[in-house]
This record gives sequence, structure tokens and C-alpha cells, in this order.
Amino acid sequence: MKLHCCPARTALTTINKNGFPSAQALPNTKPSGEEFMSKLLRRRWTLLSPDTNIHQITVSSKQGQKGGGLFSNFSFLKNNQPHLGDMMLYENQGLSFYIVRDDLLHPFVNGNKARKLDGLLPLIEDHGVTDVVTCGGCQSAHAAAVAVSCAERGLKSHLLLRGEQPQILTGYNLISTIYGNITYVPRTFYAHREEMLQTHASMVAGHTGSVVYCSDIIDSSLASQTFECSKFVQRDAPRGTENHSRKVAIVNEGAKDAVALLGMFRLVDYLSQDHLLGKKRAFNFVVDSGTGTTAVGLGLAAMYLGLPWKITAVMLADTMDTYRQQERRLIAEFKRQFRFLLDSHKLNGANDGIVHWVDRCHPRKFGNVLEGEIEACQQVAQETGIPLDPVYTLAAWEMATRITCAHEDDSNVVILHTGGTLGMFGLAQRYKSYFGMLNTAIKS
Repeated sequence: MKLHCCPARTALTTINKNGFPSAQALPNTKPSGEEFMSKLLRRRWTLLSPDTNIHQITVSSKQGQKGGGLFSNFSFLKNNQPHLGDMMLYENQGLSFYIVRDDLLHPFVNGNKARKLDGLLPLIEDHGVTDVVTCGGCQSAHAAAVAVSCAERGLKSHLLLRGEQPQILTGYNLISTIYGNITYVPRTFYAHREEMLQTHASMVAGHTGSVVYCSDIIDSSLASQTFECSKFVQRDAPRGTENHSRKVAIVNEGAKDAVALLGMFRLVDYLSQDHLLGKKRAFNFVVDSGTGTTAVGLGLAAMYLGLPWKITAVMLADTMDTYRQQERRLIAEFKRQFRFLLDSHKLNGANDGIVHWVDRCHPRKFGNVLEGEIEACQQVAQETGIPLDPVYTLAAWEMATRITCAHEDDSNVVILHTGGTLGMFGLAQRYKSYFGMLNTAIKS
């Protein structure tokens, strides 16, 4: 993926080299929601386009079916070209939900990871960064996404993975190893992530290099007032060679920074176009939530644009208090970093919560898989051609099915498919008996 400039809907008077409006060019009055979005989007992006596919899933009940799996009482049918825009008002949808196919954005980079890195990587490159240090679990989709994305643009990635190296490299661990530089870190050391990242980044930088956090990079971008408009071209000059000092950027685990929300703003702006989901129709977006960053980004963008969208986030990794704390932190950081552009009144209710956090239908310790879930992923794949994984995206699919069939509200349900298919390979190592049962699973 090369770096590209997304054209704005309105012209700007002055843009700094990182694609952000210079503070000296900002008007005295705060921009409207669409004006703010235009200014925010007038910058370089990693993805060529924010476009994504939207499919429709019809849910049918199986008469006389009892037990036997999560979806034994249901069957699913996919429509690749559903009616969208105004046509949605006149079509009898029946029992169905929509799915945003962000899992198709990249073969190795998860959909939500691609969105998080969409706005971050151009900033990193514009600041002359040569190396990126981040961390994650052994099968971290985030670490793999950073490794692949950095390699695609000539940056070196250094990945600190929790635990021991597995005997057989598979899934995201294999991709991370192929594209990045792996260091396995004992769990006791990994527990102190900030110190761990700083120590390793300093080692990579060496005596002549420097270390910077992503939050510092975006702060520098917004504070800059002297740079002229960027040419929006990828730099081809060698970096990190013997004649160049290393500049190392630290990316937090899961990219849990406010800058990661930029990609979700770009996605919401795309989806809210009149010929797609539009700005007037109510939708209930269901998204699986590891860190919760994706859900918060969706909620912030929808609130700022005044969209009647509800964000239902299925909690996978922590308690509701922790997710709400993360939500408040991201909102506060986003307001601080983009204060020059924001009309703060549009986010007055943000502090009261913009995400509806819910437990997954079958709670468990994060990363665990329950009996019948592999078969459920198999059923969905065979009936719709859509891949799910039992840790993340199955939770969203199950919640969307429950809401749709229960008629819990009048909103159309939409799943944001975040990807995660490669995670199945790592799970197959841990749950051999569950995957072995696929040979005897019921075929539709």
C-alpha cells in the first residue's frame, strides 16, 4: 500500500507538510461537522481509498431444529449487492443485517488495524522515522499489521511479543516473523509495557538516534505553522543507513492512541454518503472490541456528524469500567489534539458515553474458545462465504443475530467486520480437539 492524498470537499488556505491545517489558517469560528471532516481528511492516508464493500445477511429460522451449535436454529444468506441509500426505505428487509467488509482491505492487515494505521503511518513517515517499536501477544494482529505496513514502505519494525516462541510459527506470529524483527519478552517484563517499549526503542536508536511517541508526532504536526503544502509523494531516500541516525517511533500496544481514531472518521465519512447508509437513517453498529479504540472512533465520528447511529461494542478483553475509562481517555486526548479544529459543542454529550458496551453472548476469559464456536464459524463460511474467527468477529456476528431476531430496536443492524481470519491458525494449535471435530460437523 502506497501513500495517497484524499481530496477534500472544500479548499483550504494553508496546509502544513503533514496534511493538517496550519493554526494561522484557522478561522475564528469553529467549522461545522462537515467542514471539520473536510479539514480532517485533507491529509495523506495509507489506504488508497476509504471504500469498502457492504453486504446484507438474511437470517432464517430452521424449523424443527434444536440444539447442536450456536446457530443450529438459523441459516444465513448473503446478498452482495443490497439496496442502499433511499432504496432502503422502501424495501422490506425482513430479518437481516448488514456487514461492512473491512476484512477485505488487505490480505494480512486486519480491517480495524488498517483503519488505525491509515492516518498514523503518513505522520510517522513525514517525521523522518526510520524504525517503529510496538508490542503485543504472540499471535498479535496489531504487531503483524505494523510489521507488514512498515515493510511495505521501507520502515523497520521491532516487535516485542509476550511469552515464549512457539515450536511452530503460524498465523499472525508467522507473518510478524517474516515481515518484522521479533523479540520474545518474558511476561514479568512485559507487564511493565511503557518501560519495556522505552528501553527497547532506546536500544534500537543507539547513541546517535532519537525516540519519539506517536502522540508527540501528532502534537508537533498540529503545532506547526511554517510548512508549505506537501507534494504527497512517498520518499525514496534511504533511511536508517550507516550515514543516517535512527529515529524510532513508539506505537502503543493495539495502537491505542487518539491518532488511531482518524481512520474511523474517514470510514464514517464514507459510509454516511447518501448512496450508501446516508445521514438520516438509524443504524446500530455492532463491533467486536479488544481495546475498544475502533468503537470509540466510530462513536466520536457519528456524534460529530450528527448521525443517528448507535455503537454497540462487544467487550472481549476487560471489564465495563475499564472500557469506559479507555473511552474517556481517548475522547479527552482527541479533543486535546484536535482542539483547533473541533466545535466542542458538538461533543458535549461525549463525556457521558458514546458507546453502548455489552458483554459477549457467552462471556469467558479473553482468548478462550468454547465448544461449538469453531463449527459456528464453519457454518457461516459455508453459507455466506464470510470468514469469522471465534475470538473476535464471531462475537459481533452472534450479537447482531441476537439483536436482529429479538427486534430490540427499529435501527438496521450493521456489523463492522474487523478481520482476524489469520487468528484461526494460532487457535488451531491450542484447540486441536475442537478443530478436529470439523470433520464430523454438520454440513448444510
